[in-house]
Amino acid sequence: AESGTGAPKSPPETMEELEHTCPQPRLTLTAPAPFADETSCQCQAPHEKLTIAQARRGTPVDRPVRVYADGIFDLFHAGHARALMQAKTLFPNSYLLVGVCSDDLTHKFKGFTVMSETERYEALRHCRYVDEVIRDAPWTLTPEFLEKHKIDFVAHDDIPYSSAGSDDVYKHIKEAGMFVPTQRTEGISTSDIITRIVRDYDVYARRNLQRGYTAKELNVSFINEKKYRFQNQVDKMKEKVKNVEEKSKEFVYKVEEKSHDLIQKWEEKSREFIGNFLELFGPDGAWKQMFQERSGRMLQAFSPRQSPNSSPTRGRSPSRSPSPPWVINKTSPPSSPKAASASLSSMSEGDEDEK
Repeated sequence: AESGTGAPKSPPETMEELEHTCPQPRLTLTAPAPFADETSCQCQAPHEKLTIAQARRGTPVDRPVRVYADGIFDLFHAGHARALMQAKTLFPNSYLLVGVCSDDLTHKFKGFTVMSETERYEALRHCRYVDEVIRDAPWTLTPEFLEKHKIDFVAHDDIPYSSAGSDDVYKHIKEAGMFVPTQRTEGISTSDIITRIVRDYDVYARRNLQRGYTAKELNVSFINEKKYRFQNQVDKMKEKVKNVEEKSKEFVYKVEEKSHDLIQKWEEKSREFIGNFLELFGPDGAWKQMFQERSGRMLQAFSPRQSPNSSPTRGRSPSRSPSPPWVINKTSPPSSPKAASASLSSMSEGDEDEK
């Protein structure tokens, strides 16, 4: 075919000329990851076998490295997410496929699950590291399964997984050089979560009864139901008592604060009152000064002044030149109360002489 503008491109003559049409990793996280049966890899180009060193160098450049991780993923938790994060970031350009085993396989080889297979599928679809979810994944990986999904490497923790009559179900993957290990997250697992639930069964049963679940839904007997409901009532009473105690403590605290303020104000007022009292009635207070002034005025009032020289009495008796001793010289009033008292004493002495 001619290579001019608009000329159709000739079909490839050999498998080596085929271009890779593998699905690319998700660039946006606005939708859940697709299921494999909805968007399976239909690429016709050969997937040459890669080594781990080649994949870590970023080759091949025309397609992503397809990494597969599988599991039960019951009660999906942070340990699962961290393992998938490690699988996703093993190579610079990787496409992560996650296989989830069905309920039938899981119940047969491992045990009963808390979540159904549909719930577990949906949990994986909403993990940000997952590009594609494979439902009803096989318990043991076969060459046909690896070829169908064009899987380059399988990621899992390196601890041998004994199951289905095998010491390690990933042994043949490791021997083929397709196994890449991830690290387990210590301190969390599905078994640990279930153990906590079993250990605190009474607490969760009582909580769900309080939230409206029936005893039949919780598989609780009639006697246990009554016991749990009674315990809930006791807890409510304890909570009420606790609230009353807290409110009473708060009330007492407020009363203490107010009483402290009142005592402080009373002390300030009492100091002010005592100070005013001392200013008025103290040794040098205003009341003493006022009393002294009034007593002086009273003494002056009891000591009358001397009659004038031109009084009528003096005119009618000119022969009596000397004044009697009891007559007080009114021209010079006493300068002080002591002088007035001296005058009174002299008057008394004159009377005695006359007698």
